[in-house]
Amino acid sequence: MRERDDMTFPFEEYQRRLDDLRRRIAERYLDAVVISDPENIMYLTDYQTTGYSFFQALVVPLECEPFMITRKLEESNVYARTWVECSRPYSDTGDAIQMLVDALRAFGLDKKRIGYERNSYFFPAYFQDTIHTTLTEAKLLDCFGIVECGRVCKSAAEIEIMHKAALATEAGMQAGIEACQPGLSENEVGAAISAAMFKAGGEAPAVMPYVTSGPRTMIGHASWEGRTIQDDEHVFLEIGGCYRRYHTAMMRTIILGELSDSMYKAQETMKKALNIVHEEFQPGMTVSDADNLIRNIIQENDVGAKLVTRAGYSIGIAFPPSWDEGYIISLKQGNSSVLKEGMTFHIIPWMWGVDGDKTCGISDTIYITDKGCRSFFSMDRDFTVKPGSSQSPLKLEDSTRALKKSDDPASTEKTKSGKKQ
Repeated sequence: MRERDDMTFPFEEYQRRLDDLRRRIAERYLDAVVISDPENIMYLTDYQTTGYSFFQALVVPLECEPFMITRKLEESNVYARTWVECSRPYSDTGDAIQMLVDALRAFGLDKKRIGYERNSYFFPAYFQDTIHTTLTEAKLLDCFGIVECGRVCKSAAEIEIMHKAALATEAGMQAGIEACQPGLSENEVGAAISAAMFKAGGEAPAVMPYVTSGPRTMIGHASWEGRTIQDDEHVFLEIGGCYRRYHTAMMRTIILGELSDSMYKAQETMKKALNIVHEEFQPGMTVSDADNLIRNIIQENDVGAKLVTRAGYSIGIAFPPSWDEGYIISLKQGNSSVLKEGMTFHIIPWMWGVDGDKTCGISDTIYITDKGCRSFFSMDRDFTVKPGSSQSPLKLEDSTRALKKSDDPASTEKTKSGKKQ
């Protein structure tokens, strides 16, 4: 390992992660593991690139120095970002898996017990078949989860990094709320969110913000598609801010017009669920109980809404196509895993189908403490209620000027929160 002081975390953090991984390697009676998941590689080494669609792997022997298999172009990331001293690059006309096989042979691992991530998006069945038919004297075993066991509970240093991601999330959400006006397009709202996140120090997230309005809020995982926001509609925003590939996420809802009784009830139901989370979540609670705590509140509504998904999921390191770590742990019924200090979750008590045609959401990203849980955010959870407009469509810059005016104490124009008068 090359000791250096310019990585995301102190060098000792990476030493600890590698030592913990090797303990798990020994527990599984393996001689080495081939790690191909980009999140896992980054967790162990600080390596990142957008070029992970090309095969890459970190090979960690039980005793010898780890080494990387990368595309030649990406090898620069090994030396510029990580503590890894040895890499075996392949050219664009080369064979990535043959390079992996040759490296395993060169390091005397071709007849050993080797673990590999059988479910990795980036180690497809064709590559796995090649390994099995080539390394005929090796014992190849699935080691899925061997790195994730360490990732699921964040260290104090990781929590601090996620606080920086949260600053970008909140900045983006505030800008998105301010930009929502009748006559503006969803694209303009998305642009305002993105600009604010990046200006606040955020980096390219695993997923760009979700921005939907009116009837489009009923489309799952939709984002902006040029639709013009209308009077007397609502806008649903879900944003994941990113810093050093760590994410925090948040949902909020904007009402452009009057706050209806059903939408007010939906708001209060979601707030109640989040309040219960902060009162009840603690180490030792089962994942199933955590899910039921939220689900029972959301399902008991009289506005026609449903919680059609899990109630939350682990969140942290992510690359596209998703910002969540739900494959490590999700809040779902029947899961007997328990909450532990350092776990981080995006809690999503959102409501699909209010009045049959509206989706709204209020969510929170939390971390489990030694006694309970805490939020990464400080923003108000109420729906933002703005008056409708009969004026001609506004340009984004006109909206921005109006919003700056609203910040002036002398101005009487104010945006109301979702409180019934």
